Amino acid sequence: MPDFIHDGRTYYNPVEFALGRLGGLWKMPILWRLRGEPRRYSELKKSIRHISDKVLSSQLKELERDGYIAKKTYAEVPPRTEYTMTARGHRAVPLIQSVRRYGLDLMAELGVDTSSDSDE
Repeated sequence: MPDFIHDGRTYYNPVEFALGRLGGLWKMPILWRLRGEPRRYSELKKSIRHISDKVLSSQLKELERDGYIAKKTYAEVPPRTEYTMTARGHRAVPLIQSVRRYGLDLMAELGVDTSSDSDE
């Protein structure tokens, strides 16, 4: 496949392009948590240990910008905001499941204790 440019950046293959959208430490775990139902910011924050508010906020903005999630704010007091997966986000779930499964298999193969792993 020839190199291609998107949004001013050169990509060398489709894997690099996809990982540019979904790669990194937090995007897949965020999408994994949104796969079943809408979640509020505070629910995401509680379910993802070690993520800072700044990073969670920026990752949510990027996922929304790239069309993987949608943000809905309700006119209530106090205001309530929920994040949901879009069709593009749902299409990424099988990929996330495969990467997760591979990671768990690799951990077992290398003797890493996975007994504390949860579905979240």
